[in-house]
Amino acid sequence: EISRKASRFQPIYNSGIHNENIKVLAPSQFVITVPLRGLFGYREHQTRHWRYYTVQGAKLHSSVRDPEELHQWLEVEQFAKSLPQWHENDVNIEGDLVPAKVLTVFRELVEKSIISCNLSNKVTMLESFSSVVRVAVETSELQVEVELAPAVEIPTCWPKKSKWPRCFKHWPSQEKVQCIKSLGFDLLARSSYHWQLCFFRAEHVLMQGLDEDGGCRMKCFRVMRQMKEDVWCAGNKPVITAYHLQTVLFWTCEKYPRTKDWCCFREAFLRLVRKLHKCVSQHFLKHYFVKNTNLLKYTNTSDLDLVANKLAVFLENPVLCLD
Repeated sequence: EISRKASRFQPIYNSGIHNENIKVLAPSQFVITVPLRGLFGYREHQTRHWRYYTVQGAKLHSSVRDPEELHQWLEVEQFAKSLPQWHENDVNIEGDLVPAKVLTVFRELVEKSIISCNLSNKVTMLESFSSVVRVAVETSELQVEVELAPAVEIPTCWPKKSKWPRCFKHWPSQEKVQCIKSLGFDLLARSSYHWQLCFFRAEHVLMQGLDEDGGCRMKCFRVMRQMKEDVWCAGNKPVITAYHLQTVLFWTCEKYPRTKDWCCFREAFLRLVRKLHKCVSQHFLKHYFVKNTNLLKYTNTSDLDLVANKLAVFLENPVLCLD
């Protein structure tokens, strides 16, 4: 319905749980990326000209905060071809594609489409302290919270900010690295100022081929996720999400690349939990593809300490059916 109203937003045809546009953070917390249409032939700029805007898209003369490693600016001139709609004032200021303005347009479309699709009894817009578009959706089992993030898909290149792999590693293989880099990346509209680098496709491929050698990596991940949801970090809005666990898994796979490291489930699982405990205790978890980014930087430290204490108790006496 949104795509019918505005051609800049691409429809998502497949709503299955294995859709690459859908990211599960927790049982009742999702991120859905909405591809943007009409931007082709991306070129990365060598120089940075950081410009800043209010949530409403008005230009500021000085920065509110420094750009982080996971963010970058985006200009319409960085694309070899673009539809005329991306040059209009509702999303563009002096050639800059402004996330806050894109999100404002998108939010209005979501609100109108909820009504036109007769979904007002099932879908509710949620208030947000930022520009992010969030809705509450009533399903047959429970209410879930969904962030809808407009995304510029860039399948043609790998961002220079990602120095991955940092050196030759046994995991993943060189062939898998080349395959992953060929998938490119996305830029998400999730803030007022900068577009956020996103590697959902790359992460999806990494997860798919984890146990090609017959190891127990996925089993460890599933059990750790279940323990997080049931014991260590329960609730509708956990401070540690499935995405954090996935990142911990990637780092552990890189450190322990051999097949024999993943033959014994008990040993492999406890090794993974110890890594998680270290990250949560130190309030520091590096993004797997952009190493200078701390995924726990803005997480409540008191909540992290509570999770760290629960993990420490578990590690002292790991009572769990680990066979």
